[in-house]
Amino acid sequence: MRTNRKAAARAAAALLTACALALVTGCSGSGGKESEDKADDGGGGGTAATTPRMKIAMVTHSGEGDTFWDIVQSGAKVASAKDNVQFLYAANKEGKEQAQLIQSYLDQDVDGLVVSLAKPEAVKAVLAKAAAAGVPVVTINSGAEFSEPFGALSHIGQDEAVAGEAVGEELNKRGKKKALCVIHEQGNVSLEARCAGVAKTFEGTVENLNVEGTNMPASTSSIEAKLQSGTDIDAVVTLGAPFAAASVKAKQGSGSGAEINTFDLNADVVKQLKAKEIGFAVDQQPYLQGYLAIDELWLHKTNGNVIGGGKPVLTGPALVTEKDVPALEKFTARGTR
Repeated sequence: MRTNRKAAARAAAALLTACALALVTGCSGSGGKESEDKADDGGGGGTAATTPRMKIAMVTHSGEGDTFWDIVQSGAKVASAKDNVQFLYAANKEGKEQAQLIQSYLDQDVDGLVVSLAKPEAVKAVLAKAAAAGVPVVTINSGAEFSEPFGALSHIGQDEAVAGEAVGEELNKRGKKKALCVIHEQGNVSLEARCAGVAKTFEGTVENLNVEGTNMPASTSSIEAKLQSGTDIDAVVTLGAPFAAASVKAKQGSGSGAEINTFDLNADVVKQLKAKEIGFAVDQQPYLQGYLAIDELWLHKTNGNVIGGGKPVLTGPALVTEKDVPALEKFTARGTR
């Protein structure tokens, strides 16, 4: 597993900060008070924090059936149980609706917000309201460059351009000449940055393909049609784990010899890596994004901390191949990687 050194260092520093305070307060374990806080396997044992109860809401741009956000929530739930936090979650792939969800949580007097910025302009005004109301915000996953201007404490995720550049470099090593970059959500700034990063470092040519991400059969058909007409395509790069499986199916249907690669990791992708149906995957550690976001808001409230000193806290990228499968299988099976 090849990891960006700066990303690893920042993530490690963040975890050390959280663990250090956990040791001081004696709250290194899991356990929650309400059903919405029940953590998935992957947390430690012990007792919850004795700090005052907090209410933290997370609002993301997840589409229906996107398993990536299940992993983010797994991390958030474990941190919430540890930190004596009531965790609330809602998502909508449309920016306008996402803004409305954020407003609804402000109306519920939450103590903190975790927000993804896939369509930043749509949520800019409501995040200004959060700042005016003194509600701290941590952004995750998407739109890192907008986090500080929008008043967030910090951003937790991978640098999407750097991740894309890493993919381009890996395709060069594999001798690829033409790549298809599959964008499953038009207007998502992070997805566009990934494909742009691939194009920046890839010595071959990159063609973007927009598909209907909430309609997997239609996405599969679109990819299959492109592979049938573009016989010179020798690499497919999908930007989310569920679309790797769609691309594998499309490859089989089209008779293409293109190698399938993907951003993000889940249990299915690990199985596909093991079966050599996928060449490599980019892991941005979504569990860590959810966990650290909750922990940062708790640390900020209880100890005045800001993880990363206000700078982006990088959780990736790391490129994983079939060689990494033995180390990852047990984690993806329980939904934490």
